[in-house]
Amino acid sequence: MTTYTEYHTYTEYHTYTEHPTYTEHPSPETAKFSIIIPTWNNLAYLKTCIKSIDQNSSFTHQIVVHVNQGEDGTAEWLDEQRISYTKSLQNTGICYAMNAAYSLCRCDYIVYMNDDMYACPEWDKVLWEEIKSIGHDKFFLSATMIEHTSTSNICVAAPYNFGTDLESFDEARLLNEYHTIEFPDWVGTTWPPTVVHRRLWDLVGGFSVELSPGLYSDPDFAMKAWHSGVRYFKGMGASKVYHFQSKSTGKVKRNNGRVQFLRKWGMSSSTFTKYFLRRGEPFRLLGEPDPVVDKRLSFALKKDALKIVLKSLVR
Repeated sequence: MTTYTEYHTYTEYHTYTEHPTYTEHPSPETAKFSIIIPTWNNLAYLKTCIKSIDQNSSFTHQIVVHVNQGEDGTAEWLDEQRISYTKSLQNTGICYAMNAAYSLCRCDYIVYMNDDMYACPEWDKVLWEEIKSIGHDKFFLSATMIEHTSTSNICVAAPYNFGTDLESFDEARLLNEYHTIEFPDWVGTTWPPTVVHRRLWDLVGGFSVELSPGLYSDPDFAMKAWHSGVRYFKGMGASKVYHFQSKSTGKVKRNNGRVQFLRKWGMSSSTFTKYFLRRGEPFRLLGEPDPVVDKRLSFALKKDALKIVLKSLVR
């Protein structure tokens, strides 16, 4: 049997960003997760996100925010709440934000959550019980997002409209009905909210800054985890967050992450998530070391190789 093992890296040019500042407040001694939340002048949503974590979590957690610009008073509010944060004067994007905030994380388990998410009750308990049952640190877990509008994402519970923004958000109805939304555990997660052990984070080097401001940094992190030997990629259907859908990323000047991922890894993100991670299928432990190269995967890899050649001609 033939297996696919070769890959190569390609670094895109990215703009230098200034060093962030670091403000650390005491973290709870009993905290189980360090939750990183990048934010960019989005204080109202950030407040709602943090309120949901404080209100609906089964355990105590450390929250670390990266503040991009913070022209809306985000840093001042975090100081009032005694929440640790890093801060940059400009919008440095997701990758630098995640890596900066990670330096203040004190727990073994690192969660990445967007500021336009609302954590439903027991979101953390489901993840924690799964972590304890796995018995090792080579895993990549996530909660399942509930969204108000259906998209092509089969790993999302939708459409369940509890509000398209904070003004229309029906929190009481969400809290009353979220548990009635049944969703199976699924394989191939790459999207937040995710949780990994800090040993995995350190092993793969965190988020890849060459993908700044951050499009395709999620599957890139998953690819690095895959190459480090992780095969336990699981989305937990019973761990739920409500997602307001791109309130944090919709205003970002986007990098061409699709092409960057293709050049860096020698395959497209869609090939990786479809044939390697088997995204959206019912959960199962993925094969080792790599999937068998059948006719469909062979065709996809050849197609990706042709794309790389064609992209190189138009640089």
